[in-house]
Amino acid sequence: MAVAGCGTHQVMIIDRSGEIVTPANTLVAIEWTRVLDDTSTAKITVHPDGDCCDKLSLIRSWRHKLVVFRDGRPVWEGPILQIEWKIGVVEITAGDVLAWLDRRVPHETRDFKATDLTDIAEWLIEDGFDPDDPGHEVMVVSKTGILGDRSYTVDTDQTGDHLRDLAETGLDYTAVGSTIVLLPEDHTAVVGALTDTDMPEGLVVAEDGVALATRWVVQGDEELGVIGSAGGLGDYYGLLERSLENTSVKDNAGAAAAALSRLRASYPVPAFIDTQEVTISPDAAINVPTLVPGWCLDITSTLTCRKIAQRMKITGVKVQEDGDGERVQVQLAPTGANTGV
Repeated sequence: MAVAGCGTHQVMIIDRSGEIVTPANTLVAIEWTRVLDDTSTAKITVHPDGDCCDKLSLIRSWRHKLVVFRDGRPVWEGPILQIEWKIGVVEITAGDVLAWLDRRVPHETRDFKATDLTDIAEWLIEDGFDPDDPGHEVMVVSKTGILGDRSYTVDTDQTGDHLRDLAETGLDYTAVGSTIVLLPEDHTAVVGALTDTDMPEGLVVAEDGVALATRWVVQGDEELGVIGSAGGLGDYYGLLERSLENTSVKDNAGAAAAALSRLRASYPVPAFIDTQEVTISPDAAINVPTLVPGWCLDITSTLTCRKIAQRMKITGVKVQEDGDGERVQVQLAPTGANTGV
């Protein structure tokens, strides 16, 4: 059975051509993350020695990328965004493969009618990378089952922003290495389970009443008069309404699906477990490379007054290593698929 363990990291700096610029042999500290529906980052601090300093002086943003390995297994990669050369240390920050899509625009005008959001996302990604592909793959876990209308105009707005708009209406995506993973928002496949003993620093069971809404309204394209809603008067909570504008939605069915997507995340009031500041025990029965946003963990807590067992979606992962060892943290959100109360 796999356990989290205490990983050791290695980093390579790679040129656009695929050639190795330099390994980061004297790694002082590293932090890499994975996030849901956005671009993750990694940051390394290197103490250069020997000819490493000369090689690190040649690094350039966007020309080169970081590739991060944990115990010899690749876990993260993406273009370097910022470099700071200091006396005795070099600090490098990078974004994952999705960072390129924040520097790309649609390269043709395209209208979609009653098209699954997954297919629209695939087109956006492939169109964005078509003129200059740094090396990427797309993995579709399954279609969303949500059909919508969308319109994109050549050279208008950033491709990354278009993807984020889709993620507000029933699609999830994340980056794992050079692969962009597309999956439905209601995906609930489990990659592990955690209990109180796996989080020895303790945790907080919280109820997020601010997030509660019993009815959502999504206003789409104003010129087309697009609007959709989901939910209504609740027997237990009464009526709590929220309204959102998303002008990328071009049809009423798509707006209704977007409203339902919002409703799933906010009703009933989510009782969740806050693990943002909690480090997972090295003995926890999870495999760190499989902690991918969009997948789920079964979390059980019996040490607080609110005993809870809940399936929760991974929305973020943070892994840090420095002189004090490795720390693994996860950010989790309710899925609505509770395993018990």
